[in-house]
Amino acid sequence: MTEVTMLGRFEAGPGGTQHIFPVPVYWEDTDAGGIVYYANYLKFTERARTDMLRGLGINQQEMLREDGANFVIRACEIEYIKPARLEDQLEIVTVITSLRGASLHMQQDVCCEGEILVKTTVRVACLGEDGKPQRLSSAINDKFNAILGYSGLLAHTTAKED
Repeated sequence: MTEVTMLGRFEAGPGGTQHIFPVPVYWEDTDAGGIVYYANYLKFTERARTDMLRGLGINQQEMLREDGANFVIRACEIEYIKPARLEDQLEIVTVITSLRGASLHMQQDVCCEGEILVKTTVRVACLGEDGKPQRLSSAINDKFNAILGYSGLLAHTTAKED
């Protein structure tokens, strides 16, 4: 299997450990006026979530193959505050705000030079092969708790162990 490296970084922040993911704005990300097309912010935040999982050592393909589980977006709220533009160097700042047995909530801010341009709140669910909620395995739960522990939030699951 090919080793995949994380592009972002983890840092201590005001809301706990945060993941920061760099996103340069290219021509293809913008409309005719050089402003980032609104739907592309969702793509940027998706890339940041995937990178964060990689950084935590969570391989989504292995999770699906070994546990029969995968992550899906259950809900997403987005607030557009100010547009990003062609050539901007964005950072997606992700903080896990809560963790439950089969889901987690994240705040993801799209920033440019320290200013928040777009805010998203995302609820991610873990589903089994049958499409029903499935508790996170203890191993994955522990990886999330490792970064939640910094902010004092700890979640516990009753996942079955083999």
